[in-house]
Order: sequence, then structure tokens, then C-alpha cells
Amino acid sequence: MPYLVQLILNDLKTLKNTPFSKDISVIDALPIMLCSGKKYGVVAPELSEKSYCATKGVYYWGVKLHAIAFSRKGKLPFPEFLGITSAAENDLEAVRNVLPGLFDRTICADKAYSDKTLRENLKQSNSELLTPIKLVKGDSIQVRQFKKAADDLFSTAVSNVRQPIESFFNWLIQKTNIQDASKVRNTKGLLIHTFGAIATALFFWLF
Repeated sequence: MPYLVQLILNDLKTLKNTPFSKDISVIDALPIMLCSGKKYGVVAPELSEKSYCATKGVYYWGVKLHAIAFSRKGKLPFPEFLGITSAAENDLEAVRNVLPGLFDRTICADKAYSDKTLRENLKQSNSELLTPIKLVKGDSIQVRQFKKAADDLFSTAVSNVRQPIESFFNWLIQKTNIQDASKVRNTKGLLIHTFGAIATALFFWLF
């Protein structure tokens, strides 16, 4: 994470109106688009790749911004980790080596982060990963129906806790239009666009 962004976050931590709990973290990724998938991406080839954005229903060339943040009840979550990878990078793999360094907390994420090995590794950090329930291959229809009510309640609860990270990304987009990187012309410009937008949004938060 660039120094300026880290510096602003450190200042935000000292403000009385930005309290947060270290007991719960939320995690997600935001596509940053250089161009549509119909075009061949030639900008920032060291980082950008082609991928699919399910939210917008489009293929695109670009990167992903990954965020891990402390949950704050009724407010935007407070960023702890921000990093970028190619758009084609699997969300889980992008943070697999980061998550075991998060101690003594519950981490809420979507189904893309569900992984048995990761859950076991997190136990060594006294942390727990919660994601919506995935269907188990081989379960009969009867077993699925029997578990459905409890699974649905659990999945809804996890999604409700995780949802503010999406609000954080929407806030970033509204403040800086970070998702549109169509005017970027090289890798350095892409990094400046991404982390410059984050720094700008955090200044709004700070002042």
C-alpha cells in the first residue's frame, strides 16, 4: 500500500469519530476497468488481464482492487489492507497469504473466499472465516431441503455483515470514479489512478 494512503489511514485512526472494532473484518474486490472486453488490452500489460464483472455483466481488461477492512456498525468499514492484482487473479488467491496474518477476529466474505485449508490456517491465528454456505456435492435433495432453512439464515447473516464493504467501494466510485481507468496509458498511470483515487477519497473522509 503506497505511503500516502497509509499515512492518511494512520491519521484517520486517531480521530474520535472513526472508532472501529478489531473483532470483525470484511473483505471483497472491486474491478478497475481499462477497456471493455471487446478490445484487446495493451495498457499496463504487466498488471492488466481480461476478466468478467458479474455485477455489470461485462468482460473487461483491467485490475482488481482488494480490500480488507474493519467492520464499523452503521458506518463505512475502515480499510486495513488495500492492494491490486490483475483482473484475472482469483479473489481468494489474491489475499490467501494476507489473511493468516489477521489475528483474533472473525472475517466475513462472500462464497469466492470459501476454502477449507484457509479456514484451518486461520485457526492458528485465533481467527475464523465465515462465508455463505455452498451446496455440498453429493448431498441428496432431501438432505439439502433439511438443511436449507438453517443454511439460508446463516448465509443471510454473513452477507449482511459483509455488505458494508460493497458500500465502501460504492463510496470510492462516487467520490473518485475509480472504476473507470479508460484514460490511463501505462502501468505507472494505472497505479497513480488507483491509489491517487483512494488517497483523494480518504482526504474527504479526513476533512
